[in-house]
Amino acid sequence: MSTVNSIGTAHDPAPATAQPLTLDEVVDTGRYPLADPDGPEAQAVVARARHELDTLGCTVLPDFVHPARRALLRAECAEIAPRAHFDVESVNVYNIAVDRDLPPGHPGRTVFERGNAFVARDRIPSGALISRLYAHPAFQRFVARCFRLPRLYELADPYSALVLNVVEPGKEHPWHFDTNEFTVSMLTQEAGAGGDFEYCPNIRSAQDEHFDDVRDVLQGRGGRLIHRLPLRPGDLQLFKGRYSLHRVSPVRGATARHSAIFAYSERPGVIGSVARTRQLFGRVDPAHLAAEDRAIRGDRLLD
Repeated sequence: MSTVNSIGTAHDPAPATAQPLTLDEVVDTGRYPLADPDGPEAQAVVARARHELDTLGCTVLPDFVHPARRALLRAECAEIAPRAHFDVESVNVYNIAVDRDLPPGHPGRTVFERGNAFVARDRIPSGALISRLYAHPAFQRFVARCFRLPRLYELADPYSALVLNVVEPGKEHPWHFDTNEFTVSMLTQEAGAGGDFEYCPNIRSAQDEHFDDVRDVLQGRGGRLIHRLPLRPGDLQLFKGRYSLHRVSPVRGATARHSAIFAYSERPGVIGSVARTRQLFGRVDPAHLAAEDRAIRGDRLLD
């Protein structure tokens, strides 16, 4: 197996206590040959991912992280999890104000308690495996190919470009839609029990909110629309969360659920809104304030 570029750069080195790791040592490149994108093995992986994204809105690449690094992945993320912003909030599936004036029966009138928390990128060590994987060009090119995109850009957002999602026992990440059209995530620690990823593939489109179907799911009548996805630490998940309603079910037992979320965009310079950033992280950066008037929406969906 050939060795490819080290994960980390001159300005973003690995911790002094650790030797720089190559991509071969982090990713199981025997199964996922990121350094040989034109080879038959890589093409087969990408073809399967594209098919599942087209038909199901989601694909999972099992055991993406090399077996020898999964314990380190878990330990690093468990160490930074206490840095998360914890706050229980009343939310709806569209992440809009819960007191917004909506017609009777509108799914946005259904309110949940969101108890999951996020560690912002500026509180994740630059030498952590998830940080170095997020910024690695070969990883970015691979993800872009799976989504049929010419290239991806790291979010310019200083907080949400890379986050660790923490769901403590007794908490959940309730039904919602993502702001981005696509999401890249990796489970780093399984919940003791519960904490299942559930989603409704393509329940809405850019042209139609399909409020009736969304309401059925929220009111417990939409079982026909719900898929449950088993995930294990080290699995890479690619997901079209803009159009697929999804949640992490309540976590039970004694162990929290941790997952890394790698946020990319099709265009450079993307920064989250002030309201959404304050909701997720409890604070905003001057970059969010400066970008507020430059926000561009790609569709007319509620959120």
